[in-house]
Amino acid sequence: MTAADLHTALRDRFGDAVRDLRAATDPWIEIAADAVPDVLTHLRDEHGLRHLNDLTAYDFAPRAGEEGKYQGEPRLEVVYRLSNFPLTQAHTLKVVLPRGTNDDLPEVPSASGIFPIAEWHERETFDLLGVNFTGHPNLCRILTSDDWVGHPLRKDYEMPEEYGGIRCR
Repeated sequence: MTAADLHTALRDRFGDAVRDLRAATDPWIEIAADAVPDVLTHLRDEHGLRHLNDLTAYDFAPRAGEEGKYQGEPRLEVVYRLSNFPLTQAHTLKVVLPRGTNDDLPEVPSASGIFPIAEWHERETFDLLGVNFTGHPNLCRILTSDDWVGHPLRKDYEMPEEYGGIRCR
């Protein structure tokens, strides 16, 4: 099944919760954040996409001093890569979110109840990029310490001068 065929099937099933199909080298389908559990369950059960190969996010925003190099509205994109090994099918879904702040993180429902491996990926994405996965059974930091401030892979992240008595930069 091509990405265009899958996009049509998902639009027929979920309507406006399934947004654009982006034709790129690796095409992807944009879906609404609140549709994540239903769409992923449908893809797993009805389309045989039983493997969540990756779940991550990207920060699309200019770094300090690079405002002229970046085009578009600052945003975070949560990326789900699903596959069906016997049929060698792979599809990419994305949820586009406002960036939010450290005090008001963007939210997406957790996929950990659908794909257990998502529990690990969501913790990493929460820790490093600051996406809150609602309904996650144990959403806590995984690569930084519990008292770390901020999310290190965000473009506006500022490394602290010192942490725990050790100079950081």
